[in-house]
Amino acid sequence: MSPAARTRLFLVDDHSLFLSGLRAELGAHLDIVGDAGDADAAIEGILATRPDVVLLDVHLPGGGGRAVLEAVLRVLPETRFLAISVSDAAEDVISVIRAGAGGYVTKSIAPADLVAAIRTVRDGDAVFSPRLAGFVLDAFRGRLAAPFDPELDQLTTREREVLRHIARGYSYKEVAQSLHLSARTVETHVSSVLRKLQLSSRHELARWASDRRLV
Repeated sequence: MSPAARTRLFLVDDHSLFLSGLRAELGAHLDIVGDAGDADAAIEGILATRPDVVLLDVHLPGGGGRAVLEAVLRVLPETRFLAISVSDAAEDVISVIRAGAGGYVTKSIAPADLVAAIRTVRDGDAVFSPRLAGFVLDAFRGRLAAPFDPELDQLTTREREVLRHIARGYSYKEVAQSLHLSARTVETHVSSVLRKLQLSSRHELARWASDRRLV
């Protein structure tokens, strides 16, 4: 496919205002075939529309961007994903790259650069914001321990989301509202995380997460 060819793009972000901005900026250059604001809707929409590229927010209600990657690529392994986020945390970058994303950019990227990045991923090449490329290189050279921490890897995507919120000082009720869960479900996830990590309190959990730069 030539650089000038129209690319079929699916947008995934839980902020409606940001989605509207993406449509306005990208619509003249790319064919936007759909959008979604949570993981479940994203999976359903992507499987239905079969886009060339998915522009995927990393932190989403319903399991996060990694859950979307894992579900879609099991069915449509040829789908290309470009992750986008306000976060430039190494753990976030490596997590979605390991799950199958073809690149990762931050939301500060200029519209023209974003169009170019989407086309690059569409053509099968990797693309990263300059600072993030170093994280990926370091990880594959074995210098970045945290994303490959066996303790962290045993947690599910949802448990990682809950862990981050709890470590940042959120109450169970606040986590539940943010992730669209019940407080009881959040409590269950926290108990599971504490058990898997062999920790005994939220204080120890916060310190564990801080040591690994997850918050």
